[in-house]
Amino acid sequence: MASDSPLKSKPPYSANILFLFLLLPTNLITLFLSSSFSSCALKPSTTTTAAATADPATPTTGSNLPDASTEDTSNLPAEFLAFASGQLLPFGYNANIDSNTIYPPVGQACTLFPDLLRRFMSYKVNGSCPDDEFLAQRLLLKGCEPLPRRRCRPASNANYLEPYPLPKSYWSTPSDNSVVWTAYKCKNYDCLINRKKNHNGFDDCIDCFDLQGNEKNRWAKGKGGGLDFGVDEVLGFKKPGTIRIGLDIGGGVATFAVRMKERNITILTTSMNLNGPFNSFIASRGVVPLYLSISQRLPFFDNTLDIVHSMHVLSNWIPTTLLHFAMFDIYRVLRPGGLFWLDHFFCVGEQLEEVYGPLIESIGYKKLKWVVGKKLDRGPKRREMYLSALLEKPLKNSW
Repeated sequence: MASDSPLKSKPPYSANILFLFLLLPTNLITLFLSSSFSSCALKPSTTTTAAATADPATPTTGSNLPDASTEDTSNLPAEFLAFASGQLLPFGYNANIDSNTIYPPVGQACTLFPDLLRRFMSYKVNGSCPDDEFLAQRLLLKGCEPLPRRRCRPASNANYLEPYPLPKSYWSTPSDNSVVWTAYKCKNYDCLINRKKNHNGFDDCIDCFDLQGNEKNRWAKGKGGGLDFGVDEVLGFKKPGTIRIGLDIGGGVATFAVRMKERNITILTTSMNLNGPFNSFIASRGVVPLYLSISQRLPFFDNTLDIVHSMHVLSNWIPTTLLHFAMFDIYRVLRPGGLFWLDHFFCVGEQLEEVYGPLIESIGYKKLKWVVGKKLDRGPKRREMYLSALLEKPLKNSW
């Protein structure tokens, strides 16, 4: 009956008193939290504090995250902890995060190298960053990726000159004053351009900076049925205009991206600064560099890119399991019908047939081109091999 409805019944007087006593301390706690953790506060909150002050009425999925208070952080720099510790959200629980705390991302391996991390995170807040590009890259290559953010201003060349305008910048060597050179053996671009003649030991992409040398013709035309595919040959496998955006993994000085941009295709290039200012050089040419190692998950959503290219980088120097993860990550970001251009994949002897061929085939691509050739620059006795392949992500999964 209507008279029995709990919505219309009135609580007794004693219940009202009880509710009043419950409401008063709750409001006091809320007032304390709002004053202690305002949106303007610079002092970071910790996971322990967040768990202690969480509203028990909100969903608790986020509170199941690891409690940083249980870990030994005594050997980690204070500025790193200020960034990486859990930060309470100013307005409390957020449904998108499913928590009242946000955890800024840093690489899992960062804490494994506390001495390097301490040097990287030692600086004056709001001041200038140390000149430590080499140190930062060492951390990144060890797996400290992403690096923690810092609250300091990086150095730039005191005599910095702006880059050449497009399209002149595509094939012009930028000014030496566009780079801070302290991290490199070469101290100007002339040295980098001529290092193939004067080099001693290993240098990554040794002739890349000579834009009027081999780089000028790279990917411009294919060489018959050989390992070198041409850009227009590859684009000919798809309808005109359907290859629009993509990624070049380990793209050197981004000549592939420039070649594609000349065809109105946008390519982002991942590159490290291995004894040369590759990222600065890429940006000076007017294309976009991504400072990422091969270990990091690609920063793109699923099924979004039209093409992914990689030359030399994806090869047998990468641990096989890590390579398998990387190959699947490429598959993930390619849209159905997208192209994966595996350019000069390097291996030795029977590795292609026994290891890498089955690994690549396990991903699920359709083979459009598959060319195997001998790598002879160090002599035939080494039994070194190259694979160049053009692979297409199927429109529909067959499993």
